Amino acid sequence: MATLYTKVKLYCEANSISNVDFRKDVLLQNDSNGQGTYIKEWNISSLAKPTDSQLASYETAANTEESNNNVRETRRIAYGNIGDQLDEIYKDIDAWKARIKKIKDDNPKG
Repeated sequence: MATLYTKVKLYCEANSISNVDFRKDVLLQNDSNGQGTYIKEWNISSLAKPTDSQLASYETAANTEESNNNVRETRRIAYGNIGDQLDEIYKDIDAWKARIKKIKDDNPKG
């Protein structure tokens, strides 16, 4: 199940609002009472606060986004330091290409 954060982010992006600041534009809260995370404050005057059904419509896209973010992080770690990569390219670009291709093949995006 996708997080509320990701669904709100996608909702805003779909409505031409990018770079939502989750410290002032939208405040999410979880009171640890079993009810889960909710929108505590909605401070985007140019866009109506989404309904539960609107947010639910982003579930699939949000799951894909979160999965792809996990893949990106896994790849970033596997790629290693950019300086080491540049050294590897200088020494043997074909070996570098093969290593990067394997990382991508082992960690496909959705």
